[in-house]
Amino acid sequence: MMRDFLRTASVLLVLLALVGCAPQAARREPGTRPTTTQRPENTVRAEFTRLEQRFGARLGVHALDTGSGEIVTHRADERWAFCSTMKTFTAAAVLRRNTVEDLDRRITYTRADLVPYSPVTERHVDSGMTLREVLRAALRVSDNTAQNLLLRELGGPEGLQRELRELGDTTSHVDRYEPELNEAEPGDVRDTSTPRALAANLREVVLGDALAPEKRKILRGAMRNPPLTEELVQAGMPEGWEIEDKSGAGKYATRNDIAVLYPPERDPIVLVVMTSKSDEDAEYDDALVAEAARTTLDMLE
Repeated sequence: MMRDFLRTASVLLVLLALVGCAPQAARREPGTRPTTTQRPENTVRAEFTRLEQRFGARLGVHALDTGSGEIVTHRADERWAFCSTMKTFTAAAVLRRNTVEDLDRRITYTRADLVPYSPVTERHVDSGMTLREVLRAALRVSDNTAQNLLLRELGGPEGLQRELRELGDTTSHVDRYEPELNEAEPGDVRDTSTPRALAANLREVVLGDALAPEKRKILRGAMRNPPLTEELVQAGMPEGWEIEDKSGAGKYATRNDIAVLYPPERDPIVLVVMTSKSDEDAEYDDALVAEAARTTLDMLE
């Protein structure tokens, strides 16, 4: 009996030792960033190539589940014209440079400053608008004159370029004002970026510490459920999720959406979708952006 007892005790000691030596990766410390993992390349390529063939377009995707660290990526280092998605980072840069009190400063401009698609600023030429109102017009309804007024606050496109470099973005090129930046000519690096770079920028300004909490709240509030993007990433996300995003469109069927998604009971997902076609006058497809988002989110489940 004593021999059996000793044998059992020895087995228990070995098992306890093995448990103590178990890998620590599964027990990540609270508050630390997860190690990023990437979906098998062949599987991802096949899914997104199918969408490219179906819509006759080029598709770029970069997504990060900030909780699990899982990444889904396709053509993430290729360039697209960023179009109006850059309004997000223009607004963030203006917020960084100004105090919250400064947002009540009135911005004046003339009718000569108006450019095509300026539904808010064109109504306030005589009275001007506060900096806060200009910022919301750029983000909520993608007002182009509002974007140019924000760029003027930064010293022009070169000022925004410097802000992006300070953010750690060495990829994006910021060169022109609205609406010229939407020309999107293939091979022209002016006013272009990549899905990976925009995703990193978006994570910094919306989820990171690039902005003080009160300023970050202002940015996120202006990006929450905007009316112009319902057929884009919003259309591809599950019911009950929240979204903060900014879309963009240009020639060569350029259609983009950069988004932070908030699933219930999960950490946020950063998702960038960029699309284009080879014909300058081709129509863009909102459905392609929505399908790309749906496919990406299915992979992250």
